[in-house]
Amino acid sequence: MRVKILIADDDKGFLRMISKKITEKGYEVITAANGTEALEMIRKEVPDVIILDVTMPQMDGLTVLSELRKKPASAHWQPVIMVSGHTELDDLRKAYELDADHYITKPCKPEDIQKVMELMVRLIPRRQKDGE
Repeated sequence: MRVKILIADDDKGFLRMISKKITEKGYEVITAANGTEALEMIRKEVPDVIILDVTMPQMDGLTVLSELRKKPASAHWQPVIMVSGHTELDDLRKAYELDADHYITKPCKPEDIQKVMELMVRLIPRRQKDGE
């Protein structure tokens, strides 16, 4: 079974570039262009790893993360990687308070996101063995 990754970002160029890189590595990629769509796709598709832009229209990434943690889409751990152009410590702190699993600041290389995503994929079996 292929690992499913959801990428949500309102920057179409960034979304296309990251999706292409991750798809080339053999992962199934689903995308969302805003927070509302991201939450709908998470509930419908139940991705293994979620990559969320913090600043998106309709619903920001932190709100999506908060909603997901309040009402998980899966009984299993779904790691969430936040990606943001915001470098303020306050934004980082908010993300971790909402149980983000990682936070990457833009500008970043697609490889940076890919490395973190692959780390999360490797951790999934361990977290599930630990009862999550």
